[in-house]
Amino acid sequence: MSITHFKNTAHVALQTSSPVAVPLGTPVAETSVTCVERTDGVETGIWACTPGRWRRQIVAQEFCHFIEGRCTFTPDDGETLHIEAGDALMLPANSTGVWDIQQTVRKTYVLIL
Repeated sequence: MSITHFKNTAHVALQTSSPVAVPLGTPVAETSVTCVERTDGVETGIWACTPGRWRRQIVAQEFCHFIEGRCTFTPDDGETLHIEAGDALMLPANSTGVWDIQQTVRKTYVLIL
């Protein structure tokens, strides 16, 4: 058995950085991520994003816990969710909508692929 231990996630150095795939205006948000583990259709990691608006492109089901920052997510078929540090979300597969990051966010995530 292998146990993944997220230790002090607010200070873990993230490995890769790139602009979001579908930005909506400026500033263009930059994402950073460290994939901790990917096995048997599940990916876990730590992700961060700077301020900006963009369309969500992930088709996998996702559970995430926000460690820091403030943002909103507006699903294409629903009402705007106001998210801040300490909040957690479960996004169903194929959830589409718009992220609006007001203050750089950092979260841990689990993708069910």
